Amino acid sequence: MARVSPIPAELVARATVSYDALQTVGETVYWIEGRPAGDVLVRWTASDGTQDVLPEGLHVASYVHEYGGGAYLATERDLWFCNADDQRIYRVSDGRPPVPVTPAPASPGALRYADLRLLPGIDKLICVRERHEADGSVHNELVILPVDRSAEPKVVVFGDDFYMSPEPSPDGKRLAWVSWNAPLMPWDGSWLWVADIRSDGTLTDLQLVAGGEDESVCQPQWSPDSVLHLVSDRSGWWNLYAWRDDRLDPVITGEFEVAAAPWEFGYRTYAFQNAQIVAVIQQGPEHHLVTRHPDGSLEPEVLSYTSIKPYLALAGQKLTFIGSSPTKLPTVVLSQLDGPIQELTTNDLGIDPASLAQPDRFVFPTRDGHEAYGLYYPPMSKSDLPPPLLVRAHPGPTANWPLRLDLHAQYFASRGFAVADIDYRGSTGYGRVYRLGLRYRWGMVDATDCADAALYLASIGLADLARMTIWGASAGGYTVLRALATTDVFVTGIARSTVVGLESWSRAAPKFQAHHTQLLSGGHRRAIDEPAAEIRCPLLLIHGEEDRVTRIDQARSFVQRLDGSSQLIVIPGVGHTLRCRSDVEHVLSKELEHLRSAPLGGGR
Repeated sequence: MARVSPIPAELVARATVSYDALQTVGETVYWIEGRPAGDVLVRWTASDGTQDVLPEGLHVASYVHEYGGGAYLATERDLWFCNADDQRIYRVSDGRPPVPVTPAPASPGALRYADLRLLPGIDKLICVRERHEADGSVHNELVILPVDRSAEPKVVVFGDDFYMSPEPSPDGKRLAWVSWNAPLMPWDGSWLWVADIRSDGTLTDLQLVAGGEDESVCQPQWSPDSVLHLVSDRSGWWNLYAWRDDRLDPVITGEFEVAAAPWEFGYRTYAFQNAQIVAVIQQGPEHHLVTRHPDGSLEPEVLSYTSIKPYLALAGQKLTFIGSSPTKLPTVVLSQLDGPIQELTTNDLGIDPASLAQPDRFVFPTRDGHEAYGLYYPPMSKSDLPPPLLVRAHPGPTANWPLRLDLHAQYFASRGFAVADIDYRGSTGYGRVYRLGLRYRWGMVDATDCADAALYLASIGLADLARMTIWGASAGGYTVLRALATTDVFVTGIARSTVVGLESWSRAAPKFQAHHTQLLSGGHRRAIDEPAAEIRCPLLLIHGEEDRVTRIDQARSFVQRLDGSSQLIVIPGVGHTLRCRSDVEHVLSKELEHLRSAPLGGGR
């Protein structure tokens, strides 16, 4: 193997721009570009290329559930968006300055909106609204509002804890939406409803289509001929169905997922193209595009992208998506499917693909007789000895590690570390049973799965048993703490923006997740829920001072209970994730410094 130069932290930090929330109007493509200063709405046309849509300084973001999504709606005439600063909906028409169409709340951010849809024929919007009251209570509901602010928003659906995906039929006569109630998350159990829409926007003749406490339904869409489609995991996998004559007919089915866990609003993983349906299917860490023909056959599309974000949209007869691969960062793609492909964004950092570690999928046995999954990045340096290993636990915890270019993993692989990304039980992409594998056992099976993966890699000579570290962010940070407290495998750990303990986190978490721990932990405090007293090795905590998902005060309290070999680095002005290049560089350097100072051998 030729000598590979270490990937500079500066290069990793340059990849701070993200792409999300694709929409199309005719052949015009819109998306949200996440930049260090905020989320910017971007438009692409064949004649003018890429342009920012809104005046400089206006950022588009919804904070419903804190994670947001579904923050804008583009049509032929108008554009509506949620302003990041005040969370009001604004309208842009005919190139004029944005005008608010929702009232100013009593306090900043007290009224939040998401999943904006236009009701055909009656010139009203319908959307999800989240009300934050002065007493601390939070209420979610569906509201309709005139597009010109001639009246106040009117609540049309309420009573359940959460709502998502209000979808009017093409003729404007019916509305579909999804709801669920705590302690369930939408990937645990949810309900899909349909009602008739009156001319004043009120709803009648409510009907349950699918769902329940043991069935997750999501992504309702109406086909051009007004047939309701939806994704359900009633088969054990998130598959696509059509609702006809009060029954569900299978459309795209198999042992794969046609949806992503709905952490955000606005996901669409299938699209109608004439009589065909194009869909993203997920198998473990990998995504594929398939076309479903009218005869029911599935045709895989041969593309170089192995990871596709959950946003599909049609621009005329072309498909748009956000794709990436182990050698390519995410980019917005315009595809004819049976013709040429055009990449609308440039995210090329000038990295030679030959200098990148190529991840390999692996399956490993768990200590309780099951199997779990991972990706292994070999070190990009030649040695006759097994390499030190960095095990990474993904956030969520209901998420997974995608098969795409991950510069954090490459940064360490280029410095002689092997990296293992673990899709522990509870991860997505492997069906409902695996996805629910953390129920009542968060902090147990995820921690031991990460430890078992490390032991397995050591047993086949791919890692040094005496030099193993575990890393995680957010919920993955909690996995780090539990792995250090309950196993003897790792000599040190790194936790970014971490959940510290389930009981304390559930008290401070957003409403969306506040009851999640009841299902994950069984609703009781385990003996080592906050495992500071059990951690006997150095731990590095990194936390944004403005984090609204996992609070900085919990991290400060936790680190005070650790011994003097652990430390907390607080990043001023930063929330739950890093955006600023200088912050990314700083954190990487601190993580590397921590790993290089780790003791050999030992564990707890």
